[in-house]
Amino acid sequence: MQRIRLRYTKRGRLRFTSHRDFQRAFERALRRAEVPMAYSAGFTPHPKVSYANAAPTGTGSEAEYLEIALTEARDPEKLRILLDESLPAGLDVVDAVQARTSGLADRLTASVWELRLDGVDPAEAERAVSAFNAAQAVEVQRMTKNGVRTFDARPAVVQLETHSEPADRPTDQPCAILRLVVRHVTPAVRPDDVLSGLRAVADLAPPVPAAVTRLAQGLFDEETGTVTDPLAPDREAATALPTADSAAAAKASA
Repeated sequence: MQRIRLRYTKRGRLRFTSHRDFQRAFERALRRAEVPMAYSAGFTPHPKVSYANAAPTGTGSEAEYLEIALTEARDPEKLRILLDESLPAGLDVVDAVQARTSGLADRLTASVWELRLDGVDPAEAERAVSAFNAAQAVEVQRMTKNGVRTFDARPAVVQLETHSEPADRPTDQPCAILRLVVRHVTPAVRPDDVLSGLRAVADLAPPVPAAVTRLAQGLFDEETGTVTDPLAPDREAATALPTADSAAAAKASA
């Protein structure tokens, strides 16, 4: 059985696609592309697809991940192209590798988010970010199925900073861009929780909903302060295979 790991996006209007909607669209794409899927056992077999840490409905993403199991070996790049052509524009399969290591989900420990705050002056956003970063605790509330839950959003936020808007922006309306790196903790701290925190500590309230996009997710590197590519270990393992095979052949012939 071959396992393939894929990175896909949610862009434009497709950011409003729920995770369940994506699952249905992806399973249709698997059938359309005639992928030789492995299926679960039981009375209602399902294709073996493992989804990892899907972005909330309404947010865009450049870094969603899943893993599929095949009954026949396929070239990852050719499979990626077939699946990408079988999905609607906006749900784009942009990377594929053969799984050669374990624990993909364990390598998704942090995310990089971009928050676009239209109608917010960058200087106002900078003051709010400074207040958030200086706070020891930032309590926010979230409605759950068991009622309102209060929790501290500050420990999960590794980085929060403002970014400059492109100089060739077609409108003169103010817009603040925030870049956020957040650890995946329990309870999960989402971009809207951070926005609630900015409102709590600095009374920052964008006049329109923020446009939120996940730019990356993976392991957080403490030394560099970056989020690393979770598919890199599989690529490195594939590169090392010829060397390992050659060593084994040399040992067998000795």
